[in-house]
Amino acid sequence: MSNRLSAAFAKGHPALVAFITAGDGPTAAVLDALVAGGADLIELGMPFTDPMADGPAIQQANLRSLAAGTTTADILALARDFRARHPDVPLVLMGYANPMTRRGPEWFAQAARDAGVDGVICVDIPAEEDDSLGDALRAAEIANIRLATPTTDAARLPRVLDGASGFLYYVSVAGITGKQQAAQASIEDAVARLKAATDLPVAVGFGVRTPEQAAAIARVADGVVVGSAIVELVGQHGEDAPRHVRAYIESLSSAVRAARKEIV
Repeated sequence: MSNRLSAAFAKGHPALVAFITAGDGPTAAVLDALVAGGADLIELGMPFTDPMADGPAIQQANLRSLAAGTTTADILALARDFRARHPDVPLVLMGYANPMTRRGPEWFAQAARDAGVDGVICVDIPAEEDDSLGDALRAAEIANIRLATPTTDAARLPRVLDGASGFLYYVSVAGITGKQQAAQASIEDAVARLKAATDLPVAVGFGVRTPEQAAAIARVADGVVVGSAIVELVGQHGEDAPRHVRAYIESLSSAVRAARKEIV
């Protein structure tokens, strides 16, 4: 398996994980802006007609991308070109089962590997149905990144962790992506519980919008995930989005790095 994911969490500071939707706006330029701004790891969303875990911002990004005709082949081409430009930055595909399995999980896993993808997050395949995609990902040496939520109790957590790799994504609110954010105390408790159960890095997302929020999470977690706020910038600024995205990511990156220095 590529060591790019592990390297992203071994820089001496928590990883800043940035999400955008493929095919929404000038994707290649936005990806470059994320790297230039200081993102340590990038999640590239695969647009889908029914993104049930996502709030209005990402739903609209999905619709814009699909209206522009974005296909799985286009997404893989974006990934392949990104890998050529940024050989050391980890790239994860995030999305839903239908686009990932409709041609067969083996086809998707191999195509993702050929494109230089490091990991996959499939939102709607539960751990109990791992064989529908997880086996193919592992065979292709692609990380099978799992989600844990506030409702993932002690009885189910071992099943979520079984076969997981790369990192564990803690969804800090029981709801859709967007402006809602969990209380810091609940995040701290959850991260402590998860880190006691696994050696995988724990990244926290959903509802992170400001440098202050990112810094607070960075003090306790291995990574901070930001998505909707970036997607909103792409929707607002269109072709001019890259410079706005870069400035925003720079503010988050500085906050995350400073937060870890505070506790060293």
